Amino acid sequence: MKKALTITGTALAMAFMLMGSNTLNAQTIALQAPEPADNPNIGGNSPWDKACASASYNEYFVTINWVGTANSDNQFILELSNASGSFTSPTVLSTITDQNGNSEFETSFNLPTNIQGAGYQMRVRSTSPAATSPASAAYSMYYLGFTTNLHMSPDGDGTTPGTLQVCGGGNVTLSVDNVPAGEVNTYQYAWYRSGTPIGNGPSIETSGNGEYYVYIDYGDCTGSANTESNHIIINTGTSTGIAINNPPSTSLCAGQAAPALEANVQNASYRYTWFKDGAIVQAEQVGAFTYTINTNDPSFTGDYTVQVKGSGICTETSAPVSITNAGAFTVNRVNEGNMVVMPSQTQSLSVSTDANSPTYQWYRNNIIINGATQASYNAALEGSYHVAVTQTGGACSSTTINSEATTVVSPTEFRLEIDYATNYTECNETSMVLETSAIYAVLADSSEINVTNDVASSFSYQWQKDGADVSAETARAISLTNSDENGSYTVTGTYASMTSTSNTLPLQLASSGSLIITSTSTVYCSSDDSITISSETDLTGETFDWERDGEAINSSDQALVTNSPGTYRLVLRKGECPTISNEITIAPLDPDLITLSIDGDVIFPEGSSKTVTATGGTSYIWYDAANNEVSTSDSYTFTTEGDYTLVASIDNCDVVKQITADYLDLFNIPNVITPNGDGANDQWIIPNSYSNKSDVNVIIYNAKGAEVLNVFNYQNTWPESSTSFSQQNMVYYYVIKNATETLKQGTITVIR
Repeated sequence: MKKALTITGTALAMAFMLMGSNTLNAQTIALQAPEPADNPNIGGNSPWDKACASASYNEYFVTINWVGTANSDNQFILELSNASGSFTSPTVLSTITDQNGNSEFETSFNLPTNIQGAGYQMRVRSTSPAATSPASAAYSMYYLGFTTNLHMSPDGDGTTPGTLQVCGGGNVTLSVDNVPAGEVNTYQYAWYRSGTPIGNGPSIETSGNGEYYVYIDYGDCTGSANTESNHIIINTGTSTGIAINNPPSTSLCAGQAAPALEANVQNASYRYTWFKDGAIVQAEQVGAFTYTINTNDPSFTGDYTVQVKGSGICTETSAPVSITNAGAFTVNRVNEGNMVVMPSQTQSLSVSTDANSPTYQWYRNNIIINGATQASYNAALEGSYHVAVTQTGGACSSTTINSEATTVVSPTEFRLEIDYATNYTECNETSMVLETSAIYAVLADSSEINVTNDVASSFSYQWQKDGADVSAETARAISLTNSDENGSYTVTGTYASMTSTSNTLPLQLASSGSLIITSTSTVYCSSDDSITISSETDLTGETFDWERDGEAINSSDQALVTNSPGTYRLVLRKGECPTISNEITIAPLDPDLITLSIDGDVIFPEGSSKTVTATGGTSYIWYDAANNEVSTSDSYTFTTEGDYTLVASIDNCDVVKQITADYLDLFNIPNVITPNGDGANDQWIIPNSYSNKSDVNVIIYNAKGAEVLNVFNYQNTWPESSTSFSQQNMVYYYVIKNATETLKQGTITVIR
């Protein structure tokens, strides 16, 4: 079933809030994650919580909700993640073009046939304007490609044994045998032994007693497929100790009448299967405890085994017996497999062999060539040639082996093919080798035979660019290393009296030279300022574009003058391949780029010093209160209090910072003041490490706990002259703190 996606009123409201407005313009869309919906084509169903598709049912619905305004060319695209929830390479489930006027709609999709997993998520995208929804919840999604009962059997032989007897410590392989070979590894399987899971591949190897079965694991959709297999019970049986009796000889001659191989356990009711190199050579037969090797079969050599099955015994396979060819020898063709013979020419054909006292007989088109009885033969006619080599000495005489055939052709013409020697992408490589990759002999019937290996070295070559010969390029390959060599290439090859021109290959190399741009600054100080970007490359007569943020803005000026922020580059166009410069990013001045190692006033004890370091600029000048230059480094050591000025430069822009240096007050916070107007100790004066600080909070309470002062940036002005005191001597309480902690606290006694 398919489901629809919905957006709640709350979600819509949140979408509006996220857009920062009560309305959305034509350039903005907010999308909610798609949600499953019921299938309107099926009565009484509800939104799906998993997708279990098959050939008989594959239709699901989602609801899509959005707010905003879509442009007329907008498309909504429903996408599916991979089984892990990643949208790196999403699968498109549906593309909707007719719902730009509906803020809520349903759409259907079909589950792709390769979907198998429990972590798939969906999302929806719009194209105009572009927007992407959050991902949906994760769903189990499976395409049920196989929906019938599995069949499993020993070694996948297709039998249905019901019960197997296996020797203790021995193994038997159970395999699924009715899933098409191209699909068998597509699925995950669930194997069970007596109700316990034991594996997930298409086969298992086991020796344990129990009842075995398997089904395809479709996760939450498993129950929709009904793939449970037949059951096989494995019991431990009695070992027969099966083996093959030692044969009279294990080294046989081809064509020799060989004695039969015999199993040591011979029971007319047991079933025997004979193997060579693991492949069956005699199918399972009751009582077939012997096997006769056919030495007339050239492939009779190998390792022979026998398997025995029977009631009350375990299924066992013997150790192998190796059979070799006593008269084995090799024949190797020395020449190429495809060769060309031109009029009045011959081609030398030859073989090598390790046969004992060999004799030779050559054949053309399987007809004996009279007198051709040597290891080599000069062929003057086209045709298919081979030689029969007979061993006349040793243990196995009269054994004959034919060589590989050689095709000799007499062409009517040749066809040359050229290709790039390595991977080639237009305008990506700065060099490339083109080579004559193949030479074909074209026969009278228009058929072709690849004769590259035979004639390539006999050809003479001439390379052409754009139809004109390239001077001195007469080899089989041509090496090109400069964009000035771009063009269309062919090669003409000549052999005997025949000349042929190859296919055409285009070549567009990128320039190997560098294109560097520089600027007078990367920061502009104001809208009135301008920055010049230029290149040392002479652009006279060249085709080029100055680009800002990837868009062409100037195609005529050798130097670009600008005061607009952005990322700039120069694109020089020669032929089909552009040369692209480095990039320069220009931004407006940000005074906050200049930072000081000390925030606020510089406080230090009289007679000592304090060093302040500036960062973010390209140069610095420090001035004292009298406007005298005192330093040009990035730091300055203050030894005298006063007002100082720092002028920090970022390229050609200046940032001015004012700095106040004060001596650290060495006195303690007073706990007694005498506000009698005599000018001495009339106010509560605290050290400047606490006063005049915008981040320091000074609070004073009276004896009843009421606030009489709560200020930041305390100016040492309490009490004011107008403040009255009801008693002769009064006690106040103070707290000095910053944003994170209490710095000082205590009492103040006011004496009148």
